[in-house]
Amino acid sequence: MSLATMQAWAVDVPGPIESKPLRRIERAIPVPGPRQVRVHVQVCGVCRTDLHLVEGDLAPKRPLVVPGHEIVGIVDALGDGATRFSLGDRIGIPWLASTCGTCRFCMSGRENLCVAPLFTGWDVDGGYAEYAVGNEDYAYLLPAEFGDEQAAPLLCAGIIGYRALRRSECPPGGRLGIYGFGGSAHITAQVAIAEDMRVHVLTRAPEARELALRLGAVSAGGAADAPPEPLDAAILFAPVGTLVPPALEALDRGGILAVAGIHLSDIPPLDYDRCLFQERDLRSVTANTRSDGNELLDIAARIAVKVSTVRYPFDRADEALEDLAHDRVNGVAVLVNTSEA
Repeated sequence: MSLATMQAWAVDVPGPIESKPLRRIERAIPVPGPRQVRVHVQVCGVCRTDLHLVEGDLAPKRPLVVPGHEIVGIVDALGDGATRFSLGDRIGIPWLASTCGTCRFCMSGRENLCVAPLFTGWDVDGGYAEYAVGNEDYAYLLPAEFGDEQAAPLLCAGIIGYRALRRSECPPGGRLGIYGFGGSAHITAQVAIAEDMRVHVLTRAPEARELALRLGAVSAGGAADAPPEPLDAAILFAPVGTLVPPALEALDRGGILAVAGIHLSDIPPLDYDRCLFQERDLRSVTANTRSDGNELLDIAARIAVKVSTVRYPFDRADEALEDLAHDRVNGVAVLVNTSEA
């Protein structure tokens, strides 16, 4: 391989993960544009959104896009006008790649609802590669408290889970249900527990239930089980629409269910009396703001969040996604740059 090219993984023809839709390719090393930075990727987290993209639940925005949006890298090149970071800085490039900055949502502090956003690993190439570029205004200087493998999941799993927690409006000391317990949920649970919430985890994987209890959850049961007490709020992390009715039924009066995923299978008909009456609310979560990211990173460092990761070398990205698809990852899968492993 010449010095001007790099190895990357790209989405070829989306389809079931067993059909090997992720293909390893050689591509030119990207050159940062105005106000962009380039990083030598050290670690990239493997997110369920990547799986949705690869399998076609999310239609790729362009051919042979490189997935990955939990990127930890070392800045090695600066585009024109890029002054926020210095060469050698360790930064994170997240899911939110850029927003228009001028629509009514951006102007009112709701940039997560921007009408013309771009997303890393969907609209623009992501971190399943040896190098990646990002807009400096949307990148994060990472807390020194976290190593590369632990920092990567914070950049999406952590941030989106944090926004979902805030959307749920669970009060300090409140009773929070968490449905599904993978990469995002296990970080969110720790933030909730640090805020004195009573966390009840409902998930199908026995290993995930064990992890939940080790992290301080009050209870851990099956995905469709009823929690041992009524909930003030709940977050649905599993992309399974059939879990919406039991999660709503588990809420106390006035409770809120926040759905954290970018994709959800069909929701069955809801019984109004059991699921929505008595002012129960159902809310979605759409992307995040940069404020969400900064708040989550500050809180994670302050409370010493423990990030559970499973390490994969870069050349096994397809295997990491297949393991994620079949619930064989207890925590967050992370791809480690082969040259760094």
